[in-house]
Amino acid sequence: MTPQEILEQYGPRESMEYDVAIVGAGPAGLATAIRLKQLAAEKGSDISVVVLEKGAEPGAHIVSGAVMDPKALAELIPDWKEQGAPLNQPVTADEVLLLSEAGAIKMPAALIPDNFHNDGNYVVSLGNVVRWLAQHAENLGVEIFPGFAAAEVLYNEDDSVKGIATGNMGMSKAGEPTDALQLGMELHAKYTVFAEGARGHLGRQLLAKFKLQDGKAPQSFGIGIKELWEIPTDKARPGLVVHTAGWPMDKDTFGGGFLYHLEDDKVALGFVIGLDYRNPWLSPFEEMQRWKKHPAILKHIDGGKRLSYGARAINNGGMPSLPKPVFPGGALVGCDAGYLNASRIKGSHAAIKSGMLCADAIYDAVAAGRQHDELTAYPEAFDNSWLHDELKAASNFKPWFKKGRTIGMLMAGIEHWLLPKLGVKTPPWTLKNPAPDHTFLKREAESAKISYPKPDGKITFDRLSSVFVSNTNHAENQPAHLTLKNTSVPTKINLAHYAGPESRYCPAGVYEFVPDEAAGGERLQINAQNCLHCKTCDIKDPTQNIVWVTPEGTGGPNYSGM
Repeated sequence: MTPQEILEQYGPRESMEYDVAIVGAGPAGLATAIRLKQLAAEKGSDISVVVLEKGAEPGAHIVSGAVMDPKALAELIPDWKEQGAPLNQPVTADEVLLLSEAGAIKMPAALIPDNFHNDGNYVVSLGNVVRWLAQHAENLGVEIFPGFAAAEVLYNEDDSVKGIATGNMGMSKAGEPTDALQLGMELHAKYTVFAEGARGHLGRQLLAKFKLQDGKAPQSFGIGIKELWEIPTDKARPGLVVHTAGWPMDKDTFGGGFLYHLEDDKVALGFVIGLDYRNPWLSPFEEMQRWKKHPAILKHIDGGKRLSYGARAINNGGMPSLPKPVFPGGALVGCDAGYLNASRIKGSHAAIKSGMLCADAIYDAVAAGRQHDELTAYPEAFDNSWLHDELKAASNFKPWFKKGRTIGMLMAGIEHWLLPKLGVKTPPWTLKNPAPDHTFLKREAESAKISYPKPDGKITFDRLSSVFVSNTNHAENQPAHLTLKNTSVPTKINLAHYAGPESRYCPAGVYEFVPDEAAGGERLQINAQNCLHCKTCDIKDPTQNIVWVTPEGTGGPNYSGM
């Protein structure tokens, strides 16, 4: 049955009314909610705010490096230290390493570009920060509904956004209602804010419907793969931040590693690879595994134990790729709008700031009796903010690396080391991402095959054991949330011409080509229960045949300490 047929037979859905509905309890969504309640308290008024979170709890789906700049948090909650925000480990040292296969060159401290300096920043579990923010929001009166996935944008007759609807529960794998059917709930709001993170499912629809990307460069993405380790106490160096460039990436592939020492003998480490990579044989997961065996990385974790694993797509298109963030009835904030500083490998401060700017515009609009119109004050405030200036200065970071590692590193040095010393905050030139990431993939016949070593089970691991420690789970008898526009494309095009790249770019083993005796070849098997919600498939599929949609609420990873 189609969604409309289900509504006609079993509906209508129940609905609830709010001043503001927010999709996503990450840093951006929670900052929006907190700021709205703060403004209402300051003015002696009231504003009703609801936040939907598809994870089992706020923070369950949050995975990030993370080194956090507290600048925006200090604006949102000035006494965050006194209130016990979990920013416990200040950065104590920065190292930048250029790796060859067996060696490493450490960049002299005096030559480290400004974007890699982390004085005043903190090594954090962003998931724990989000849990703390959620509690703060609830204390202010924000309603947070975890375990409810926003599956549909609702529109008024004039095409302005009316709100959202959560997904139906109790549907069979075939998409038919079962005896356990529970219709989704409609949340209507004067303004709806979308804070789903990079490549948001509903955000993607809004970009298309309202043509928010028109006149902008295509967005560009990377995939970040992360592990959390517990290491021997004698190896712990709390506050040390290490970034690497070079091996195992070839000179034409954007990528680099990070390794952050937290408190309590914990280390967060991972690898980011630009999803504009060309070789279909490349596996981001396998590249991250072999990176860990490099002597410069291995010395930090040897003798330790892996605790958790996760992956997530991140924006890195820069200022020229930012869409228009507003439309009638709503707005995009955080990574749903692309506000991440790729040069600093930081997005949480940008997410918080964008949420605050959006909240200011919404509060003024609601106080003036407005609803469902365009919040023009939000992008205007962004244009006059420190966040705009910061992202403007970082605009060219990823585009330069599209010209190769040598040019990328040279220009990063010029733009983030030399120019600041000359008093130039923003480069006088601007580069743009030329095309969507999926268009860069070459065909199998044009590419060198990559053979990866088998995992040793101590330092390196396979995908399935990695998914296990991410605590990922989806109800088995539910419609697939990884959908294909055309079921013949994976074998006829992707497998035939690109060696089936979905079996390698997915960091969770969701896509697998298996023998098909009936057809005398292979077919694509989708192991949707493994999905980490990273969105890589939705971005990198060379035919754009895969569309990620929301599963039932609470489905997906349940990260701890990430």
